[in-house]
Amino acid sequence: MEPRLVGPGPYRATRLWNETIELFRDGMPLRKHRCHFKSYERCFTASEAVDWLHRLLRHNQNFSPEVTRTQAVQLLKKFLKNHIIEDIKGKWGKEDFEDNGHLYRFPPFSPLKPYPKRSPYRKEVVKFPNWYDLERDTFQEHIPVKPIVLNSETWFKRHSIAIVPTCKLVHRQQLTEANLEEIWRSMTLSHLQRTLGLDSLNDILDTKLVNPKNIIQNVYNVNKQGVVILEDKSKELPHWVLSAMKCLANWPRCPDLKQPTYSGFERDVFRTITDYYDHMKEPLLTFQFFDLFVSVLGLLQKEKLAVEALQICCLLLPPANRRKLQLLMTLLARISSNKDLPLLSDAVGTRTLMVQAFSRCILCSKDDVDLDELLAAKLVSFLMDNYQQILNIPSALKVAIEEHIAHLQRVQIKYPGADTDATLLAPSFCHQISTYEFEHQRTNGCQEPLAGLLEEIATNREMSVKEKKKKLKLFQKSYPEVYKERFPTPESEAVLFPEKSKQKPMLLVWAFKKPFQPFQRTRSFRM
Repeated sequence: MEPRLVGPGPYRATRLWNETIELFRDGMPLRKHRCHFKSYERCFTASEAVDWLHRLLRHNQNFSPEVTRTQAVQLLKKFLKNHIIEDIKGKWGKEDFEDNGHLYRFPPFSPLKPYPKRSPYRKEVVKFPNWYDLERDTFQEHIPVKPIVLNSETWFKRHSIAIVPTCKLVHRQQLTEANLEEIWRSMTLSHLQRTLGLDSLNDILDTKLVNPKNIIQNVYNVNKQGVVILEDKSKELPHWVLSAMKCLANWPRCPDLKQPTYSGFERDVFRTITDYYDHMKEPLLTFQFFDLFVSVLGLLQKEKLAVEALQICCLLLPPANRRKLQLLMTLLARISSNKDLPLLSDAVGTRTLMVQAFSRCILCSKDDVDLDELLAAKLVSFLMDNYQQILNIPSALKVAIEEHIAHLQRVQIKYPGADTDATLLAPSFCHQISTYEFEHQRTNGCQEPLAGLLEEIATNREMSVKEKKKKLKLFQKSYPEVYKERFPTPESEAVLFPEKSKQKPMLLVWAFKKPFQPFQRTRSFRM
């Protein structure tokens, strides 16, 4: 069984857990072992299991190449606790697995985690706010809207030179703070849903917990480097933590260092930073967004799409968390690329140490999720490679929201009684369709009303022949395909204008006489 990429969507952590179990059961080599003068069939040692699982996780595209042997041991402990494996005496249920020669085997079946039958969140489609459902005093002037009726008269007025009717300028009131917040919230979630390619966000995000004020502050309250500026200074990083981060980020040039260093000084400074982040009450990406970020991990094979999705997800974070994340990722990137900095660990490399030390303080679940450490390591590794793009403000989303707000505040021209009197409907979320469906809808949606309009012109008996011919000619010039379908031949068009029977005028008598003969005229003169 080959590992397959688990894409974004609900219950991604559960799907990864089940697939890892199936890969482990199908691929783990089993053979005969002896222990205490007794032979055991179809089993394996703990060290063999660690070797095989470690190799599987490192080469699985759902996880990171930085997965360590220690993390593989931690996962096997969870396997033993959940009865995925058992020792040769049938014992399981405790996380007492160690990397040694103890013998283990598979039970007759390994339980897979069931998927929830219903979503834990209330089903709710992300919609844009409908400003026309607000109070009537939203606009300074209320103009009743007439239903749009496309008939021959209104169509002809559209396509001919006519006197412009009297229009009215409608000045809209300034949008309230609540209106602006709802616009930012709805359009951000809609863009995120479209980027992830999901039908709904309900299974991976409780949209009621999204605070639009956080989005707005993360977009506009930033310095020249794009780092969030906090309004509440009490949520800033402590001064001693900032000094320690600056010291390692600029090593060996430490601007705040006023005391002599000693051997191992940089390791103590690094330990000071890790201790602070480890003792935070919740991870930087928060517990409530765990499923959302895990779902985005399914897009990492498409780097550009994953960066765009993570840009939007990081906008949802509280400003204090986003600022700490920005400072931390900058520090990790500088430490990893600083060749002058001594090794901070004798056991693992610098990059691997960064991933191990900070993955859990960046992403983890409030409940005990079996693969949360591996998933966090995968995300942190991707963040370290693309943090400058991910923690930037998504310009396309910002421009789209600002243009929408400007349109709502723009003066509108209203023509009472005309079909242009209809107000602009608020945009709503639409599902992506195929090219064939688009062409089919475009053709049928446009031609059917036009065909009905043409039929109305053709069958209108109150219209004069001259006026009817004029409109038909104009219609044929504007929509030749629709016209040709209704009148494929000149004969079919001629049926509309039957020729009237004309009586022949009485001919003069001389018209029936023979041609003029000269001798006859001469003869008449003689008479």
